[in-house]
Amino acid sequence: MKAILYKDGCTADELKIGEFEKPKPNLKQILIKVEAAGVNRADIMQREGKYPPPKGASPILGLEISGVVDEIGSEVTKWKKGDKVFGLIPGGGYAEYAVIEEEMAMPIPNNLSLAEAAAIPEVFLTAYQALIYYGKIQNGEAVLIHAGASGVGTAAIQFAKEFNAKIIVTSSPEKHEACIKLGAEKAIDYKQEDFFNEVMKYTENQGVDVIIDFIGGPYFQKNINCLRVDGRLIMLSTLGGSKISELDLRNMVSKRLSIIGSALRSRSLDYRTNLVKEFSSYALDKFSNGKLKPIIDKIYDWKDVSEAHKRIEANKNIGKIILNIS
Repeated sequence: MKAILYKDGCTADELKIGEFEKPKPNLKQILIKVEAAGVNRADIMQREGKYPPPKGASPILGLEISGVVDEIGSEVTKWKKGDKVFGLIPGGGYAEYAVIEEEMAMPIPNNLSLAEAAAIPEVFLTAYQALIYYGKIQNGEAVLIHAGASGVGTAAIQFAKEFNAKIIVTSSPEKHEACIKLGAEKAIDYKQEDFFNEVMKYTENQGVDVIIDFIGGPYFQKNINCLRVDGRLIMLSTLGGSKISELDLRNMVSKRLSIIGSALRSRSLDYRTNLVKEFSSYALDKFSNGKLKPIIDKIYDWKDVSEAHKRIEANKNIGKIILNIS
């Protein structure tokens, strides 16, 4: 089969389509003829040699796919050949074919295209896990979402809106309007404004209940200071750095804060299948009736994968970048 190949540490321009062995489904897996694949910052980190795939996972880039069932394992009962599905995989999405566990695949809502379906798994599952599993968001709480226009950010805004939350985001100014249209009440220019000052001003010095953060070290102290009593900080990445030179712990203790780190890709299969089951029950109908929607920035033919990676590297995207696999 054809797949996008790379070497650890390579640049976006060095990605290329080549030949790779076609995967075979095990007893409880299905083989998907991939039609569309989502592009994530995790793919870029893996390409750079900073985020290796879990043991046993495909070395091919790509964590989310949509397509048509081409073959099923002998113990698969949920799917049949020809079914249209989408889902999260630990690797292998940038290819003509990919395998996925039977229980990790989800049916594509009738109102969504294959490209739209491929824009859901990684970001919406991550946002669902962060806000609902870990953040334990309650109706009417205040939420701060860093990188609000990212794939996960646009998904998190929509989930927070379902809980009637007061939603504050940080993003570059050209992305503010998109965040507001999705449901954010306040957008902060992280380049020119101090987000701590802006959050406290907007909340009348009350702070927020939940923070979703991708930046890490540079934001950590201000995040702690922004949280209310019993607040929850959910850390999804450390894109800005993983070191903290100084940290005042008093607010963590006095406000009874919870600091939770999350990495979905390395979770056990049991955990991931349970998450998908709960997510499906909660969210699939909401995609069908339009309450939730995948936000697509741009769709690239997979031969233009280098440009897709460069767009994310330059932080130009609002929502998801999708590869059309043809």
